[in-house]
Amino acid sequence: MSYFVVGYYAMLIGASCVAAYYSQRQVFLLLFSLTLVSFIVGIVGGVPALTFITTAAGALALAAGTSYAFREFLVLITPPSISRELKAAPLTASFGMFVILTYAIAGIFAPIMAPYGESEVIAGAFAPADENMLLGADQLGRDIFSRLIYGARNTVGLALLATLLAFFIGAIGGLLAATKGGFLDQLLGRTADVIMSVPSLIFALLMLSIFGTDLAVIVIVVAIIYAPRVFRLARAVAGNVVVMDYIEAAKLRGEGTGYLIRKEILPNSTAPLIAEFGLEFCFVFLLIAGLSFLGLGIQPPTADWGSMVRENATLISFGDITPLIPAAAIALLTVAVNFVVDWMLYRSSGLKD
Repeated sequence: MSYFVVGYYAMLIGASCVAAYYSQRQVFLLLFSLTLVSFIVGIVGGVPALTFITTAAGALALAAGTSYAFREFLVLITPPSISRELKAAPLTASFGMFVILTYAIAGIFAPIMAPYGESEVIAGAFAPADENMLLGADQLGRDIFSRLIYGARNTVGLALLATLLAFFIGAIGGLLAATKGGFLDQLLGRTADVIMSVPSLIFALLMLSIFGTDLAVIVIVVAIIYAPRVFRLARAVAGNVVVMDYIEAAKLRGEGTGYLIRKEILPNSTAPLIAEFGLEFCFVFLLIAGLSFLGLGIQPPTADWGSMVRENATLISFGDITPLIPAAAIALLTVAVNFVVDWMLYRSSGLKD
């Protein structure tokens, strides 16, 4: 038995005993459960399996520590009204906010952070990583790390723009339908049903094949696909508000539709709509990345995470995981946004610990 195995189990058991001594029940359960799992996995997989568990546990501990430190940093720099909410935020939400901030910084300052240009050829095809290229080169000899940073600007920026447009169209339509009712409500509702009846990927492929793959076309097509989802939520939320007595009082005062939406309905519908914005961004982001992977999204030589996976997929046959890095970047942002959305939904639901 190696010194690593002995030290590993001794550390886990010692930490479990300390947690039990200080009555830290949740920490004790976590550590001792990890000890039992490690014991079973160690028998089956040996030292390599224990090494993997140690690495995974270390990565989780690093993520938890980073999330805690970032949450405390936000608590210190924000006003008291916001800091109280942030103080009660779970570590998953603070981790999501940290990842989102990191992606935003990478996208905004991509020309400064990237060591090379997004289309600059600096080496041979599929050159391995060295002191100049952190992740190696792609099929044309471009630095993958630089293109990964520029991809944060292009992929995330395009998804954010399409989400804003879809949210604007859907929210305005839903609020108008709930406020006006009658023929307008029926017309908008049936239009949304028709669009939602067509699978989003098939609809996007058809529209982009007809109108081309220009960035403006991609934004408009994706916004049309996801606007009905926002419409249905806004219509449902606003429908519960328009029947309230204060809405009837405002109508009796002679207030117009614009006033009712801006001053009465929208302020009472903000929380679920903001949460829906995060979910819509995830859907739009994944759709745009999928379209780029299929060759109908952001076109070369513009860096895009979906197209980067397709362009470097050959390396997987040789045991190189480089093509999985942009895929991991897509997955990480999606999970981070969902963490923040879950927290916002919890807060808007009125549930308490």
